Amino acid sequence: MACLELSDVSKTFGEVTILNHIDLMIEDGEFVVFVGPSGCGKSTLLRIIAGLEDASAGDIRLGGDLVNNASPAERGIAMVFQSYALYPHMTVYENMAFALKLAKAPRAQIDESVRAAAKILNIEALLERRPKTLSGGQRQRVAIGRAIVRKPRVFLFDEPLSNLDAALRVRMRYEFAKLHDTLATTMIYVTHDQVEAMTLADRIVVLSEGRIEQVGAPLDLYQSPDNLFVAGFIGSPKINLLSGELVETGSAQASVRLASGDVVRVAVDSSRGRIGDTVTLGVRPEHFNPKATADTLTANVRFVESLGALSYAYGSLTGSDEELTAQLAAGAPSVAGEILRLGVQADTAHLFDGAGKAFPRPSPSVVMEAA
Repeated sequence: MACLELSDVSKTFGEVTILNHIDLMIEDGEFVVFVGPSGCGKSTLLRIIAGLEDASAGDIRLGGDLVNNASPAERGIAMVFQSYALYPHMTVYENMAFALKLAKAPRAQIDESVRAAAKILNIEALLERRPKTLSGGQRQRVAIGRAIVRKPRVFLFDEPLSNLDAALRVRMRYEFAKLHDTLATTMIYVTHDQVEAMTLADRIVVLSEGRIEQVGAPLDLYQSPDNLFVAGFIGSPKINLLSGELVETGSAQASVRLASGDVVRVAVDSSRGRIGDTVTLGVRPEHFNPKATADTLTANVRFVESLGALSYAYGSLTGSDEELTAQLAAGAPSVAGEILRLGVQADTAHLFDGAGKAFPRPSPSVVMEAA
């Protein structure tokens, strides 16, 4: 079993706190992605799991065993770094076999393991070549193959696609997903790219300033962010966040007046709020309804980006300098300088209080009573 448990893990350098009381359980066989902005502590957390750095406090258990004092080799963990770190004077075969040779594994076992990993990664034809003759994607496969031959209990990936071009990143995301299905091994993947997180993860761990903001399946974080930070980080294009004030509260919905003077309803339990409270309305660009006649807001269009199948209108909320992005249907006639009326769908919009905490969706029983 490769269940990984972090209990109250912290990391400090002098008076600077890098990780602050991290509690996390990763189940055997899960693909978990750590995501967050630069400096949030995600790579430090990965290195602590690997044993490359010591935690200042807390416990790390792998398969139920406490591994705080275990060396990286003793933990049964393999790590793939952002830089491929391949030995330039060795062939692909020799690079992949190196760790097994150091462990004095039998030659037949080494050969079998290397060729099996090469087959999984589709690099069998590259085994006699040296790294300088390979493309970036091929080098990345070799680095992964070097980890696979060790048959680790947990794979750790530290921003492995950051050195690749955009097209190759898309291809390699598919390769990582396929690799996880093939190996059925616990994988922890660090990235600052929320698209990678959304497409790869069974669960996403969102970090900010050394703390876990939210943990959940990609769609859970997209549909039900706990706070403003998660809402703003997950989703592309970014969610629209518009300031307003509560003009009606209740257990099934809230009404919010925006800077434009428009009033829109949101399907949340706002009973903890009070009339006049400052709140933030969150609406994703794809959730606006340009044909709605109620619960609308007014936007001034500055630029329209046509992508063929759809378009995005970029502008600002009328009466405010708050930026706004709206997804439009393909061939929508919007042009720069136009004023759009955009409907807010109550059941997809989000509402956050003055502290940035999300108001929850109403319970099903309350929704039925309201209906």
